[in-house]
Amino acid sequence: MRVLFIAFNSGELSVRMASALAEEVDELCLMLPDSQAEPHMYCLSPKVNFQPFHRPRLRQPLQQVRLMAALVRRIRRFNPDVIHFQKGNLWFNLTLPLLDSYPLVISVHDPRNHLGDKSSGKTPQVVMNFAYRRADQIIVHNEPMKQLAIQELGISPHLINVTPLIERGDRSLQPGVVEDGNLVLYFGRIWKYKGLEYFIRAEPLVTAQLPDAKFVIAGEGDNFNPYREMMVHPEKFIIHNEFVSYQKRAELFEQASVVVLPYVEATQSGVIPVAYTHAKPVIATRVGGLPSQVEDGQTGFLVPPQDEKALAEMIIHLLKDKDLRHQLGSNGRQKLEREWSAQVVARQTVPVYQKTIQSFCSKMQRGKKVTAS
Repeated sequence: MRVLFIAFNSGELSVRMASALAEEVDELCLMLPDSQAEPHMYCLSPKVNFQPFHRPRLRQPLQQVRLMAALVRRIRRFNPDVIHFQKGNLWFNLTLPLLDSYPLVISVHDPRNHLGDKSSGKTPQVVMNFAYRRADQIIVHNEPMKQLAIQELGISPHLINVTPLIERGDRSLQPGVVEDGNLVLYFGRIWKYKGLEYFIRAEPLVTAQLPDAKFVIAGEGDNFNPYREMMVHPEKFIIHNEFVSYQKRAELFEQASVVVLPYVEATQSGVIPVAYTHAKPVIATRVGGLPSQVEDGQTGFLVPPQDEKALAEMIIHLLKDKDLRHQLGSNGRQKLEREWSAQVVARQTVPVYQKTIQSFCSKMQRGKKVTAS
């Protein structure tokens, strides 16, 4: 089986997944922007036929059209048995009709754009739906996402496959960094749906009982000034309001005692696999697919959304109990290795490819019969 794996972002996921898939199929070609691949080249398997490309800005139409034409030529030259497309891209979505002679799998990370997510909003929902309707099979990462895809996107259940979101993070990037028993970490893009305000509001409730606690905020996104104005004790916060390198990410997770996801809404989170890679317990809200990633009382704890009091109580509980933190973190690491490793997920993905090829061939046969009649 010849598989083309193409993405325009999610470099870490794409490199890890392509490397694992290369062990399971006859030939794996990865097409990925050079800027996305560069930080992860050290873990790219030599078995992968890697074809990088330069990604222009979305608002450079001439360059985009040239890139799409070049990608179509490359894909036809490789002549895959199946194409696996990650997420979506404004220009490539609109190019898909030129590739309708190939079976298509699309991994959907967010069926609908989230509240305030300006990055995903660059590709209109109608353009995302255009691509989803052209897919022969869809992959989502948990059951709540599957139900959302059925109810809101109108995708048939028999076209939707559930495979986990794969492992992320690398502890080896920061060897020797030790945990600070008082650090609480919020990591990721700062959009409204991620509920950073509740993390900030929890701080005075926590430090009233644990004065040495520190709250780390790492990521970029919305204008940060309104969040600064919410802080009762600004000196309790360590802020990295910028793009965080993978080396810095490893350092922050190694230092953290607890990782917090105070989301208002969610489908899934790539932060949770990173936390488990670093054997850290996670406190997350009961929204979307997060309960499928965090086992309450086993790998972390779940709290109601938009409830800073419940969030603070759970942070205090974990900061006070080092043994419990480490046990939950160890459980998360075991879950990652058992269920979310790239090798495990790759083995679950290959049958999706096989089903896609079979259904595509059946569709083509039905089309020929209709034409003949």
